Amino acid sequence: MKFLKKFLLWFIIILTGIIILMYIFDVDYLLRAVRTIYFKGYTTAFLDDYKDFPNREIKKGIAQPWAIAKDYNSIPATETLNKTHKELQTVAYLIIKNDSIWHESYFDGYGKDSKSNSFSMAKSIVSACLGKAIMDGKIKSLDQKVSDFFPELKGKYAKDVTVGDLSSMASGLSWDERYYSPFSIVTRAYFDSDLKKVILGLDVNEEPGKKFKYLSGATELLAMVIEKATGKYLSDYMSESFWQPMGAENEALWQLDHAPDGIEKAYCCIASNARDFARFGKLYKQNGKWNGKQLLDSTFVTKSITPRFPESPEYGYGWWLHQYLGKKMYYMRGHLGQFVIVVPEDNVIIVRLGHLKGLQTKTDPHSNDFYVYVGEAYKMLDKRK
Repeated sequence: MKFLKKFLLWFIIILTGIIILMYIFDVDYLLRAVRTIYFKGYTTAFLDDYKDFPNREIKKGIAQPWAIAKDYNSIPATETLNKTHKELQTVAYLIIKNDSIWHESYFDGYGKDSKSNSFSMAKSIVSACLGKAIMDGKIKSLDQKVSDFFPELKGKYAKDVTVGDLSSMASGLSWDERYYSPFSIVTRAYFDSDLKKVILGLDVNEEPGKKFKYLSGATELLAMVIEKATGKYLSDYMSESFWQPMGAENEALWQLDHAPDGIEKAYCCIASNARDFARFGKLYKQNGKWNGKQLLDSTFVTKSITPRFPESPEYGYGWWLHQYLGKKMYYMRGHLGQFVIVVPEDNVIIVRLGHLKGLQTKTDPHSNDFYVYVGEAYKMLDKRK
């Protein structure tokens, strides 16, 4: 009994010391990481982690349910597709043809109304909000300087970076994308309770507007600009600009750094479902128009899905781009293999949500599961009568 008491005393002393050192060395955000992620057996953010963070609601309006195709789910998934679903732990897979749901599968207890984390698919939505803010006259153009909104931005090129540079991932920000390192800036941003301080602590240390370099911090700074320009929380602006007019069937949630007046973790972290995420694919496929109303300027949509830099044809403004099977396509993409893929020439939208992402190599900016989700969908579509 005496040994146990002594052990507990020393354990408390050591634990207290560790916590004090974390505050001294400014890594106290790891306490939140341990509580929300690492103690649950994960090494990175996961699909349902939104339940462990404060959120702001993205309000829905009058629902506009998707049409269901006459031959809905008449063609079974291919063997390769089923194998990939199992290996990468898919939770939702949709094929939408001619604006009607043609194939729909759910796994692991998820359904059509189940929420899960969007991860970086949110970047495409933030970019849409930028386009809307320009359309509304709140931001002058893609060329407006970020320093107009945040003159305290630091770094050699702080006065040069534009909102367009942020959207197209050409920001020059001092940032790294090491998702699995507990000491990376992207990890700090995910768990820190003062995200504005984290972002404004960065330097613009490379000349912006010159080359593509994928940095989540750029999207977060862009969201801060949109919030300041519109005078509205990003969730509210997104709701009134898109979620409600597009008839989302469910409210969504956007993770915050802190409640109740924090900012959205805008580079990620919208919790919604496959059917409602797909609406952004349809909006862009229709050049920004929805039910006859222009929600987003068509010129901005075209620019978004066109490469800014010829040497980086895989990215436009907030959207990934590719040409596969002889078809041009663009897509939203998230950290664990979240996709909303649009093939405009065939009027096809493919959505996949799940726990794991396929192999990503240094030679191909598109992960290998992307090819499966698209290729196998076309094999199924080719079997239609």
